[in-house]
Amino acid sequence: MSFRFSAADLDFLAAGEDDLAALAPSLTLRPDSTLRDLDVARRRVGDHAAAAVETLTLRRRAVPKLGGRAAGWWLTDEALQQATPWPVAVHRAGRLAGVAVHDVTCSIGADLAALVDAGSRVLGSDLDPVRVRMARHNVGPVVVRADALQPISSGMQPYADPARRDGSGRRILSAATVPSLDALDRAWPGRPPVLRVPPGVDYDALARPGEVEIVSLDGSAREAVLWPPALARVGRRATVLSSTGPAVQLTDLDPDEIPVGPVGRWLVDPDPAVVRSHLVRQYGFRHGLGQLDPHLAYLTGDVPPPVGRAFRVLESAPFKERTVADWLRAAGAGTVEIKVRGLPVIPDELRLRLRKALTGPRNVERTLVLARVGRHAMAYLTQAVVVG
Repeated sequence: MSFRFSAADLDFLAAGEDDLAALAPSLTLRPDSTLRDLDVARRRVGDHAAAAVETLTLRRRAVPKLGGRAAGWWLTDEALQQATPWPVAVHRAGRLAGVAVHDVTCSIGADLAALVDAGSRVLGSDLDPVRVRMARHNVGPVVVRADALQPISSGMQPYADPARRDGSGRRILSAATVPSLDALDRAWPGRPPVLRVPPGVDYDALARPGEVEIVSLDGSAREAVLWPPALARVGRRATVLSSTGPAVQLTDLDPDEIPVGPVGRWLVDPDPAVVRSHLVRQYGFRHGLGQLDPHLAYLTGDVPPPVGRAFRVLESAPFKERTVADWLRAAGAGTVEIKVRGLPVIPDELRLRLRKALTGPRNVERTLVLARVGRHAMAYLTQAVVVG
């Protein structure tokens, strides 16, 4: 169970930043060094050793997600896990720039900080008194304690990032959140909230009016944002963010007329934001690609997209284990990634059965793509290539 901060711990943090700075160089802050770190910290800060070690550990862990601003923040383990990666928060805040926003589940204030940077007037609230105090420290005195289901503001756009864990700490799946999405909509009937939910949510089943935006960062889907009608611009949007390049967006208003036909020189598995927003055909049109099958997310063509990962097709044939084993031996492969769509094949089990065919060095990698194309189970031996 993660450490729980008390009011006394926060009093210590408020007065003890110099003590933390002096303590930090003497701590290792790794999972296997906790007992030693606590012993060292007790000699320096007494009863608040656990709070000091937890804070310094979380600040280090927060850097990949929040950047340098994490250096002085107060955090909890659970809040950090749910906090939005900074580039994603900045993108979302950009769509709300200039809008007065009430973050009704503000937690430690990560989304509030992005909104402030975007120029929005903000109010934050949370039911947890510890997180309220942390958010005040991290962002400023724009945070109050309040229930997300009891409106305390008017004339502001509500925003909510409801918890993915219940009171026992167990992770919640799908659209079940605390508070629930339905409860949040009922609590704010005159101005439905902007809702941040897990990227794998079945938004069609939610049937919530407005826009669904799936956002990815560096090839990993990070969130789905449910924009209410007043802020919606399209029905569905995929936003592909990169740490090293510009954002790319697709919407359901983009053209989607692409051919369906045999495999070309390349297979393309679009970014997960594109797949989860059901914009694969729009992506194919933009990059001159066709589909192997109308029901598959795989695209194909003779030229790969300018950026991302594509798969150079080396062999193709109806799927038989003996055939793909022969391919792997002939290629001198030492490792194989297996990607399956529409077939009752378990990749890990198939990999075990193919292990005798992996006779080459481990750095010779191939990707085996198995897919149902029409009525046929097809196999494609490919080499993954990062383009751009």
